[in-house]
Amino acid sequence: MNAKTQALLEARAEIIKALAHPTRLYIVGELSQGERCVCELREGVGADLSTVSKHLSVLKNAGIVEDDKRGLQVFYRLRVPCILNFFGCIESVLRENARRQQALVNE
Repeated sequence: MNAKTQALLEARAEIIKALAHPTRLYIVGELSQGERCVCELREGVGADLSTVSKHLSVLKNAGIVEDDKRGLQVFYRLRVPCILNFFGCIESVLRENARRQQALVNE
């Protein structure tokens, strides 16, 4: 593998790692419905502000979300909504896995 391919694969892995947490997946799901302030996300996650901020920081550093400070509140939105296409693919894998498991049980 050449250096360019290695760099691309490492960049992809960093984005996937940023998504690899249930709370961050929840946040992305919420943001798929539109912009949210940190306070709304905190309520939905059910965690303290510092925990939610840490998760948002990971997503922001990966380029998945962006923020906009308005007064004392910070609002987040998806930077690239096409990330949701990735979730559709994951759901397809989950359905196929369930189908295979069911086929094993029915044998």
